[in-house]
Parts: sequence; C-alpha cells; structure tokens
Amino acid sequence: MKRKENSTLGNLRKSGYLPQSIQEEIASNLRNRLSSGKATFEGLIGYENTVIPDVERALLSGHNINLLGLRGQAKTRLARQMTGLLDEWIPVVEGSEINDDPLDPISKEAQNLIANHGEDTPITWLHRDDRFFEKLATPDVTVADLIGDVDPIKASNLKLSYADERVIHFGMIPRAHRCIFVLNELPDLQARIQVALFSILQEKEIQIRGFKLRLSITPLLVFTANPEDYTNRGSIVTPLKDRIGSQILTHYPHNRNIAKEITKQEVILNKEKINRIHIPELARDIIEQIGFEARKSEYVDSKSGVSARMSITSFENLTSTAERRLLISGEKKTSIRLVDFLGIIPSINGKIELVYEGEQEGAEQISYHLISESIKTLFSDYFPKIEKLENENENGPYDELLGWFFQDNELFLGDSLSEKEYKITLEQIKGIDSIIKKHQPNCLKEDRYFIMEFLLWGLEAFKKLNKYRTLEGFQFKDSLGSYISKL
Repeated sequence: MKRKENSTLGNLRKSGYLPQSIQEEIASNLRNRLSSGKATFEGLIGYENTVIPDVERALLSGHNINLLGLRGQAKTRLARQMTGLLDEWIPVVEGSEINDDPLDPISKEAQNLIANHGEDTPITWLHRDDRFFEKLATPDVTVADLIGDVDPIKASNLKLSYADERVIHFGMIPRAHRCIFVLNELPDLQARIQVALFSILQEKEIQIRGFKLRLSITPLLVFTANPEDYTNRGSIVTPLKDRIGSQILTHYPHNRNIAKEITKQEVILNKEKINRIHIPELARDIIEQIGFEARKSEYVDSKSGVSARMSITSFENLTSTAERRLLISGEKKTSIRLVDFLGIIPSINGKIELVYEGEQEGAEQISYHLISESIKTLFSDYFPKIEKLENENENGPYDELLGWFFQDNELFLGDSLSEKEYKITLEQIKGIDSIIKKHQPNCLKEDRYFIMEFLLWGLEAFKKLNKYRTLEGFQFKDSLGSYISKL
C-alpha cells in the first residue's frame, strides 16, 4: 500500500484497507510464511522442533504467550523476533497517543479528530520496528506505569472531570495498542499490579482510580518468567495465568553439537584473531561440556540454571588468553592450549549460582573443577577408558607414559611458553607420541599438541597423575611414585 497517496482517511478508505487486530495480522502473515516454507524465526538454534512450533501454534490461535524457562534460553530474543511477522507499515490517526486505527478508532481523542475533519483526517504510518514495547517487571513498577493515571494538570487546563477519559495519561500497555508488548520476569511484578492486567486480557477494559474505561486495546502480550521466581521472589497469580492463552517452556541445548552452533553464531571474534589463533575442535567441545557439567553439578544450583551466555563469554576469553600470549611473545601464530582454559574462569564465576557446599569450596575452585570434569567426560571419546585398565597382569596403553613419570620425571607447562618450547616440552614425554598415533591416527597436525596436553589432563582427572598449579603454569608428577620415594 502506497503511504504517500493514503495520507488522509478518505484516501485510505478508497484504497480498500480493512482494519484488523494485531493477532489477526500476525496469524495471517504467519500462515503465508509457513505456506511458503520460510523460517518463522532466525538464529534460534535447537528450538526448531520444540519451542518454535509451540509459538507458531499460539500465534495462529491469537493467544497471548508466557515464555517460561531458565535464564539464557533466548526468551526475550524470541519475543523480539515476532516483529518480523507484522505488516511493514500500518495506518494510524495522526496525533493519536494509542495508535488508533483510522477505520476503527477507540480513543475519544481520535474519534473527535475524525468527527471534526471527516475524510480529510490526516493519517500517519507506523513501521513494524516501532511496534515493539518492552518492560522489565521490578517491584517498583506501578499501575500508572503499565495502565495509566489521571493527569490533574490536564484536567485543570481542560476544566474536565477526573471521570473524563481525556484527562488520562496512558501507560505503556495502552500505548502498545496494535503492537507487541513484552513484560519480562513477570513473577517479580507485585500481585496487586498483576491483578490490574486481568481486565485488559479478558474484558479489554482498564480501571484508573476507580473510573472504568472501556477501550478495545489489542496488544499482543508476551510475558517471560523463570521457574525459580515462583518460589524465591514471587509468583504469577493464578487468575492471570488462566487468562494467558499459551505457556511455552523453553530449554537449554540438548547436546554439544547444538550448543557449539549457538556459540559459533553468537561469539564475537575479529578477523585478525581468527587468522592468528588455531582453535581445535576438542577445545570447542570442552567449552560446551563445561556448561553441561555445571547444570548437573552438585555444587551448582540447578533451579537457577546455567546461561548459554557462559559458553559464549568463555570462548571469547579463551581466545583472548591465547591472543595475550601472542602479543607478549611477539609470535605470529599460536594454537589454543589447555592451560589457556584458566583464562575462562572469570567467565564461569559470574554465570553460576552455587549451593552452600559450592560456596564453601569457593567459586574459583568450582570453576576449575568443572573444567576438569569436562575433560574427564570427553576423555573416553579419544582414548581407552581408564576404568577398564585395573587388571595389573595386563599391559595398559598408558604404561610407558606413566612409567616415565614414575622414574621421578616431572613436566612443567608454563603459561607463557613459546610455541617451540611448548612443543619440545610435550615431546620429551616417553610414550606419549605412540599413544596419539595409535588412538588418534587422524588427528590434525595443528591439534596434535593440544591432544597431548588433553591426555595428561585426562590422566590427572582419573588420578593416574598429579597436577599442581603454580603462579607460572602447571606441574605434572607421578601420582604414587613421589609418595613412595619419601618413605
């Protein structure tokens, strides 16, 4: 529809425009998109067969939606993308506070404008990007913020009674008429404020200071909530839940591959960093596995959840640790090392909520523990399982390597070793190269030394070696020989 040619009510009426609610508008556009095979939402990896179909069904039904899930599950992103299902432009009575439809005005102001100007009533056009409103529910939010309040100055200037709707200063929800309104963290909203939403959801009425005003306000209301909030800080009052059409559960990635795709999509790396730092695929797996280990750890509060942002910021810190080493050494290229994973601990600390036992251990120690557990979990994907090697009468695949440490040999991997020093240090271990060749014959040349270091960390995780952290790096020793030598 040509906006310039339809700048008055008369021209708009002649164009064949028909008013419709935002629910009808979204449902119509969604039907066209589904019929054409186009994706409804972009970048929501892992939701293709779970959350997105539920949202599509709710929108086709014209429902208001409550997205229920733990933090970092893309609830707000999902809500923001709903604007893509709106018409690009919609007509609005010029000067209307609540986006009145020219052919279906609901406010007294717009109705008076049309009564005075008739077919010459000026029309303006609203873009879909301007039809999104968002509010974080906090305890200090008031009815006036969301619904509106009487403006005594306006009443005085116009010499009107408080019962006249023309003295009302509209809140965010009436101003979101024909728009998407997202209210984040709904349980944090005081119960008495939630009650004020009842009439809007059901009867399309608003009540301000005892004056009932019937306005057919039709925003699409999308709420987000965290299940933890139901017990810790507040709850969604039952009558309000009853009036929300669909409650949709979000979730974390179901497997590492999906988690890696999300991190790859969201992480921010400049081209120079990408060209200078090689990132083994195993390093990406460890980053994601840390999140999975945290979600099932006895030290982490599972009700709080572990945000997908943890993997993203951890990956960024991991590459920055390697970049810092490059800048200090003056070398041109490097590869991610396992010792670099200490650089991600600050990214983990702020992303997990610890239970009492975890607080006693300390956030940094728990973060280090999660890294170790991730390596332990992934170890059997690359090397023979340690648990099956307890028969002392049989030779194990790690005997030669462990024997080298048993002979009072120690290994120190410094944080700032040059590439050459790092490789020489690992190659001095007798038997490590043969293990890599036998069990990882197709290992990339660039990944070889990372796999070696992974092997050492894995043996330490299974208590076959001892690993000590110093200010400058890690020291590996035999787990039993050093003890016997002291006897």
